[in-house]
Amino acid sequence: MAEERQARSTKSDPCSGAPAAAEPTPSSSEAAGVAAKSPEPEDYHSKCVFCRIARQQEAGTELLHCENEDLVCFKDIKPAAPHHYLVVPKKHIGNCRDLKKDQIELVENMVAVGKTILERNNFTDFKNVRMGFHVPPFCSISHLHLHVMAPVDQLGFVSKLVYRVNSYWFITADYLIEKLRT
Repeated sequence: MAEERQARSTKSDPCSGAPAAAEPTPSSSEAAGVAAKSPEPEDYHSKCVFCRIARQQEAGTELLHCENEDLVCFKDIKPAAPHHYLVVPKKHIGNCRDLKKDQIELVENMVAVGKTILERNNFTDFKNVRMGFHVPPFCSISHLHLHVMAPVDQLGFVSKLVYRVNSYWFITADYLIEKLRT
């Protein structure tokens, strides 16, 4: 198990944000050969942790019931609040900057799923909820995910900074929807 973690930590994960181990720079002829052998997008997504979770290939992650077949929801592994969930599209989308106007409905559906998950967990004070996205380069995972956190008044000092409303690094879902509309 430790060897597997060690092996995984030395490989580049397109969604982890972690750099790959240093390798020698190939010559131009070697680079052309490497480009010809580049992994297909499907292979790329097979390495993305959120794509793997969406396909239920990560045994340690429990998916919460989600009535939207295009989305999955699960608890954040480093919760900033008593209720901290991530709503993730099954289809790989890099981040909130990759979204287009025709994807407003996707963001609205993500918000609806977040509210439903909170209600199922007996949290209904929606004035004390924060839902939003980290903005690149401040994304820890390069796969679009909505943070759903409640109660916001219980965020710690560092979490208040990390999830600061409409900062350079974190925007609310409402702000994103408004930006996509314009």
